[in-house]
Amino acid sequence: MPSVMGLLEERERAARQRVEALQAELREAEAVWERFVIARETVGEVLAEPRGGEDVAPVVVAGERPVQVRQAVPGSVVPHWKKGLAPAGLAPAYRRIMDVLAGGNGMRGEAMDCRQLAAALGWEPVPAKVEGVRSKAKRLAARGWLAGWLAEERPGLFSVPVGQGGGS
Repeated sequence: MPSVMGLLEERERAARQRVEALQAELREAEAVWERFVIARETVGEVLAEPRGGEDVAPVVVAGERPVQVRQAVPGSVVPHWKKGLAPAGLAPAYRRIMDVLAGGNGMRGEAMDCRQLAAALGWEPVPAKVEGVRSKAKRLAARGWLAGWLAEERPGLFSVPVGQGGGS
């Protein structure tokens, strides 16, 4: 027959192990919670900072006064086109598309499909790259860059009309 003291020691050991496990779980949960608090505070600080500074550069638009425009970086949003806005405000991949269509490849005014455009950009014309070019060209169209700079002669066939501004 087991002793009462032995049974109590066994239950005490089990309870201590459970408390230690729960304390470890609590430490992990507190660490996760602390990371979220820090992230929220950091985002709040960043959003509270005035928009401006070193990543804002003056952009001179033909016939107008300089306009402050954020430097475009890969992955930045394509702005909606408005009169006087040049492709220089676009992210590099979009500027390259505009440059190729505007005559950077000697085909100014000549329509290109997305496969030709991908090849002109130096990319292998595989379906993934062609679809990437197509989505970028369509995004330029959706943001009004077609009206200002590009023409989509028929679905998937893009050009810069002769007489339109071009280049970066």
